[in-house]
Amino acid sequence: MSGLKELKNRIGSVKSTQKITKAKQMVAAAKLRRAQEAAEASKPYASRMANVVANLTASMGDGSGGPKLLAGSGNDQVHLLVVMTAERGLCGGFNSNTAKAARLKIEELQADGKTVKVITVGKKGREVLKSQYSDLFIDHVDLSEAKDKFTPYAIGLGLDLTKRFEAGEFDVATLVFSEFKNVLVQNPVAKQLIPAEAPDDAETIDLGGAIYAYEPSEPEILEALLPRYLNTQLLSAMLENAAGEQAASMTAMDNATRNAGDMIDALSLQYNRARQAQITKELIEIISGAEAL
Repeated sequence: MSGLKELKNRIGSVKSTQKITKAKQMVAAAKLRRAQEAAEASKPYASRMANVVANLTASMGDGSGGPKLLAGSGNDQVHLLVVMTAERGLCGGFNSNTAKAARLKIEELQADGKTVKVITVGKKGREVLKSQYSDLFIDHVDLSEAKDKFTPYAIGLGLDLTKRFEAGEFDVATLVFSEFKNVLVQNPVAKQLIPAEAPDDAETIDLGGAIYAYEPSEPEILEALLPRYLNTQLLSAMLENAAGEQAASMTAMDNATRNAGDMIDALSLQYNRARQAQITKELIEIISGAEAL
């Protein structure tokens, strides 16, 4: 009977776990819809901003003489990685995949003799990387109280990066985050932030040989525009990261719920067989005792 009681307790425990994973799946699905809408809503503005920067940069030629955020420091010895992950776990390989991409980037830079510094955004990435690279950490951005309001954090991080760059603390800044494709696909990517680079797919205006005069000049416009462009990139990454986290969490909880159901079926079958064997044994003992009389 002790074996039957143990199986019954295990079934009850797995059922309780299944209720929790099912509830978390539903919560993640609700949060995913809002996060996905926010991420999609930010893309037109970010895309248009990238197009403007691309056109201004193209009109300047090689970009020399432009703002420092565009021209760079003239060196690439010190690299700063901004590693962006989630504040919470239970989302499959979402955090570990981003941390792996960051680890590969760090190893690549160190193999080339570069000095690497790391700023972590989100607790889980920091936890994964601290065992190997805690000596590279220079700052951390806590998003535990952000909820869905990422704009102040993006602006604050953008100002911090700008100040550090102007102070000569690093030469190149790269953002490592998970790019949201769809519910099932979130790709870890490394994107250069400083010196500013327009995306390869940014649309440029074909002037047909005409000369376009800017007032004020391109460097003056970029001087005001590039900090906003940096903030836009950080905000878009935070929104995509949030959507990817909820998508990964929903998928992970769905898999956990299914696995719990399979385990309940297997344990129930085992319980029924053990119970049937116990009943059969008792019947045999009763019949044997009756025949002995």
